[in-house]
Amino acid sequence: MKRYLQVIGLFIMLALALAGCGSQGTGSNGNSSSGPITLNLAYYPNITHAVALVGVARGTFQQELGSKVKLSSKIFNAGPAEIEALFAGDIDIGYVGPSPAVNGFVQSHGQALRIIAGAASGGVSLIVRPAANIHTAKDLSGKKVADPQLGGTQDVSLRYYLKENGLAPQDKGGTVQIVPTDNSTTLTLFKEGKIDAAWVPEPYATRLVVEDGGTRFIDERTLWPGGVFSTTEVIVRTAFLNAHPDIVNKFLQAHVDTIQYIQSNPTQAATYVNNELIQITGKGLKSSEITEALNYLTITYDPLTASVQMQADRAYALGFLKSTPDLTGIYYLGPLNQVLTSKGLATVSGS
Repeated sequence: MKRYLQVIGLFIMLALALAGCGSQGTGSNGNSSSGPITLNLAYYPNITHAVALVGVARGTFQQELGSKVKLSSKIFNAGPAEIEALFAGDIDIGYVGPSPAVNGFVQSHGQALRIIAGAASGGVSLIVRPAANIHTAKDLSGKKVADPQLGGTQDVSLRYYLKENGLAPQDKGGTVQIVPTDNSTTLTLFKEGKIDAAWVPEPYATRLVVEDGGTRFIDERTLWPGGVFSTTEVIVRTAFLNAHPDIVNKFLQAHVDTIQYIQSNPTQAATYVNNELIQITGKGLKSSEITEALNYLTITYDPLTASVQMQADRAYALGFLKSTPDLTGIYYLGPLNQVLTSKGLATVSGS
């Protein structure tokens, strides 16, 4: 009888639990149907992600999205980790480098994500420590060079540069030791002389020069046709796009509005960037550092598709992609072009 009563009690508890679940009802992202939908937005505390920093700091994204959408920021150091989070459904829209975006698209057989806009061009440099005596590409042999993460956009650029100059990293039998390192840690290692150089985005490149006495050995813009290459793209998780195209459209409206604000108000935008960096990292930058860092990149909504294809081809040549990259379907630019047309701006194209 005692066991019978325990079983009956268990069934009652289970029935009550199921009734409770049925009464709440959830939408995508596990939100209550009566509450706001959460938009999980990913970006880095980098000036190459200035659009995200300013859009969040000014409240432009949240204002455009409205009260029925809750914006939740997710901070990353580099792209591969962000793409893993997107695969897990933890990220809906993200600012990310083109190499991780392409890798995520190819790995998922074109299913996981779409590129819906560009965000930045340039803003990446190779900074060397003067005491390391690096004066030519060949001098990188035997040296330790940091970049943000294996397989990230800067990692692909660094490895391709070595390949073009007859060098190879140690993990490929060469003589250059590549050290994947969080950007903030790179500042410390550089100052302590534990690394000889770093291929990093802004503001870390400028900080290595101003704060740590580094020398800007390569401005990556000089390695690209016309000095133009994609540094940051805006991606969306395909499932979120299919479920909430209206939210994606509103986000793109805010994205373009923020770009126009940055272009028209560079000084005020730099202040917003700094305030957001303080919020994220606990430390701000000198206004002169932000100004200098911004001089090395261009804020743009153009995804710069030609450079993305070149970066994909380089990732394949380096072994990060197992087959020749087919990017057909990676771009979903219709909503962006609708926003641009409504503002009288030139539209963009993608394959």
